[in-house]
Formats: sequence, structure tokens, C-alpha cells
Amino acid sequence: MTPPLALGQTVHNVIESLSVLPKEKRFDNSLFDRFEKEWEKISGEMGGFFDKDVEKKYKDRGEEMIRKLKANPGPLKDLAVKIEMDLPHYWLSEKNNIILCGKIDWLEYIEDSNSVHIIDFKTGKSSKENQASLQLPIYHLLVHNCQDRKAEKASYWYLETNRYPTEKDLPELEESHEKVLAIAKKIKLARQLESYECPEGKKGCRACKPLKEIIDGKGKYVGEGEYGKDIYILEPQKDIELKSSTLH
Repeated sequence: MTPPLALGQTVHNVIESLSVLPKEKRFDNSLFDRFEKEWEKISGEMGGFFDKDVEKKYKDRGEEMIRKLKANPGPLKDLAVKIEMDLPHYWLSEKNNIILCGKIDWLEYIEDSNSVHIIDFKTGKSSKENQASLQLPIYHLLVHNCQDRKAEKASYWYLETNRYPTEKDLPELEESHEKVLAIAKKIKLARQLESYECPEGKKGCRACKPLKEIIDGKGKYVGEGEYGKDIYILEPQKDIELKSSTLH
């Protein structure tokens, strides 16, 4: 857990709480009250905060995002589709015994075409996404296989800088399936062989380095997160901005 991840988790949970409510009741209660309750869960070490001033900085950023959403709710005030699974999943390949799962931030219902608009909320400062990212391909596959409506479009909503979602190209389903399956097979093989070689070699990549530090005993266990995940924190050398949403 890091401060940017804690910020992203809190803002996402506030937004997700709206998706289960009828559109006319979503803003009856204070978004800031919801934000405060969510923030309590990650305050202090649970959110990777070792310094109260750093925590205040991130909390202020979160409150500003909530303020902007309240002023410009955009699609949040319209009909939404909620996938009836705690964690959306389906068989990516029964032959290879591989299941694809993931949570989608928001599905706006488009009444004219009886379709959905995939929206992913971004809480980081960067508005540049890796073109090779599998996030949208995975979302498109999940939407196609976990509910009945076709995905008509997809967008990223950069909450810190943009008032409305930014539309992105919707990946082709067949191509997405092949890309994701190819990588899933590599992951499965690595697990079977217990051979986890980082593509960047012994120096490690941004994903490997903190896990290696935890294995080396430098991390501190602070509790259990969603789906039974162990939560560790690493004392930061400096306060750096990391991407606030990760892909599992």
C-alpha cells in the first residue's frame, strides 16, 4: 500500500457506492461524508502514510476530486448498469483452466442503443496511459462476457484535471482475447515452474522492487485487505507519485 493507491482506493469506493443507488437518489447524501468514512479505513499506516502532512496533502486532493464530481457529475447522474457479481469473472479458457476477473469502475447505460459505456476513473496526476496497457481490453472482455449489453464506447476520466471523461478507442474483442490469453498462459506457466523472472532482469522493475523488499523483511504488515490480501507498507525514501490504479 502506498499513499497514491490509498487515495485511488478511497475515491473509487465513494464512486462505486453511487452505482448501486437509483439515479435520482445518488446525491441525496453528502459525498464528503462518504469520503470521510472511507478515508478512516486507510488513515495512517493502513494507507502507507508515515507523515501527517503527507496524508493531509493526499486527503486534500481526494476532497477536491469529490468537489469536482459533485459540481460536474456527468454520467454519474444517469442510468448505470451494475454487473451482478462481487468480482466479475468468466472462463477465458476452460481448456487451459484460466479464469479472467476484474472490477470495472462504471458502466453508463446508453438507452438509445441499449448498450453500455465503460468508464475508468483515474486519480493519478498523469493523463498519459501506456498504449500497450491491457486494461481496456480486459474491461471489454469482462463486459462482453459478464452481462448482456454490448459495449459501445470506453473512456478514462482523469478526476484531478478533467471535468468529463475522455473517450478512448474500444479494443477489438477477438484481438483482446488473444493478447490476454497469451499473457495468461505465460503467467500460468511461470507459476507452475515457480520461475518468476522479471523482464528487466535482476535490477527489477517498478512492480518487482517493492515486493522484493517485503520478502527481504523490509516491509511492515498492517492488516488484511479486500479478498483476503495481506497489506504491507514500506517506509518511503521520498514522497513520489505512483500510478493510482493497478491491474491484477
